[in-house]
Amino acid sequence: MTEEVSPYVTLISNDGFQFQISRDAAMVSGTLKGMLNTSFQESSTNTIRLHELDAVLLEKVCEYLYYNLKYKESVDVPEFDIPTEMALELLVAADFLDV
Repeated sequence: MTEEVSPYVTLISNDGFQFQISRDAAMVSGTLKGMLNTSFQESSTNTIRLHELDAVLLEKVCEYLYYNLKYKESVDVPEFDIPTEMALELLVAADFLDV
């Protein structure tokens, strides 16, 4: 009997906010993909706690995952808006999440 894979994943920030995103969007991140495609607990619960990211930052990361998924086959890609005050934190998050 095979277990059905949920089409959604829940990401939880370090301040307890939950973001439910599509599995396809989560797979844009090499780190999240690795957690979901292995025998880690996250793959069975479809829930990933990201202790490094607060809710504001995680929300922007989720936006980017969907942005990347939407435009991955496009040639003329619109610019992704990154607030100046978040730039450094987003760079660190992008490195951690492998996006």
